[in-house]
Amino acid sequence: MYIQQIYTGCLSEAAYFVESNGEAVVIDPMRDTGSYLNIARERNASIKYIFETHFHADFVSGHIDLRQQTGATIVYGPSTNAKFPFHLAKDGEIFYIGNISLEAIHTPGHTLESTCYLLRDENGKPYCIFTGDTLFIGDVGRPDLSSGNLTKEELASIMYDSVQTKLMPLPDEVIVYPAHGPGSSCGKNIGSETQSTIGVQKKTNYALQPQTKEEFIKSVTEDLEEAPAYFTINAQINKEGYHHLDDVKSKGLIPLSIKEFKEKMQSGCLILDTRKAMDFTEGFIPDSVFIGLEGRFAEWAGSLLSFEQPIILVTPDGKEEETVVRLARVGFGKVEGYLKGSFDTWKSAGENWDLIIDIEADELEMDIPFDDHITVLDVRKLNEFAEGHVKDAVNLPLAEMTDVAQIAQLEKNQNIYIHCASGYRSVIAASLLKRQGYHNLRNVLGGWGKIKEQKTISIEKEANVLN
Repeated sequence: MYIQQIYTGCLSEAAYFVESNGEAVVIDPMRDTGSYLNIARERNASIKYIFETHFHADFVSGHIDLRQQTGATIVYGPSTNAKFPFHLAKDGEIFYIGNISLEAIHTPGHTLESTCYLLRDENGKPYCIFTGDTLFIGDVGRPDLSSGNLTKEELASIMYDSVQTKLMPLPDEVIVYPAHGPGSSCGKNIGSETQSTIGVQKKTNYALQPQTKEEFIKSVTEDLEEAPAYFTINAQINKEGYHHLDDVKSKGLIPLSIKEFKEKMQSGCLILDTRKAMDFTEGFIPDSVFIGLEGRFAEWAGSLLSFEQPIILVTPDGKEEETVVRLARVGFGKVEGYLKGSFDTWKSAGENWDLIIDIEADELEMDIPFDDHITVLDVRKLNEFAEGHVKDAVNLPLAEMTDVAQIAQLEKNQNIYIHCASGYRSVIAASLLKRQGYHNLRNVLGGWGKIKEQKTISIEKEANVLN
């Protein structure tokens, strides 16, 4: 028996490759399926099944592409409806792979079709369970994402029954393999590890502690942040199907000359710049949106960009394919090429370009007492802002900066000093403000981490939020 977790950090997503005696399954695959095919070749195994724990909302699954590449059967649990061929598993149905087996355990709550898969080893003993978004390390899946006509409280009630009757009775030594780790928006309190055991979770997971159904419903539904905007779109793509990734890549990986790039700009394409933040602030094509590959790139692209508007890319040299693939992971299929030679070609040709001024936190400290036209714009999440911020700072979370009306509340005659936690989100925000005609901008390097070290900057916890 062989089990490998394939973890994608920028989406906090865990897929799994399981093999026994030359037969294999892949659980919750990502859109780019090459890693699973490579493992299968290395182990001289054929992929027999593709198990999906539910319709994922935070990424586009690789189930359809992988089925086309291998002939494997896609398996979903009870209550699933989809527009492509799949096997509808019954609760308790057993699938044999080599000398081991996996049992479908229907655990609705996160979504109605949510299903875990319990693996029994060569001796028939429960060994591990692939819990999808039903059970995380330290948390359970949020019940407000893909619920149809049910309220989050109604789904939480269903989840309580799933946890109590399907998961809690499992042996303590059973390993828990969830679909997500820390940073995922599919839970609110996901721990730092990517695997655990049922026994440890019974002791440490707040949702598995002795409590009434009413207490459980309250604990899993309170303090939920708003889900990223693209979640509904991705869930729909996973249910209805999509174009093969190779087709998306062939269209997106077209090198464009400056002339061709400008023609695409004039036709309405969005310019997406994926270089490092510092490279972007030192120079970029006007009207570009920055979302750097070094951060939670796909998540922010899905949250901030239109899925309908065609995209043209400015990428680090050699990162063109990575950019297209990572966009495809969250459903973007309208990339129409990239600038050949990247920004250096544009600048050396004498084309117009723009920049954003970076400053250190101590410069902000010096400017605050002497400039009556300063606005400190904090683009962190509301809960981050509430834990401490610059006195009189304005909070406009980055995820809300697609709302032009929100941005319009900022005065263009102000000197806007933008920061986040460390400096990644603030550059994204600066690029969005530039597109709306705000040019008196300063990006604070190191963000809140550096600002709070300054001795004379006043810190407060009262909110000053744009609404």
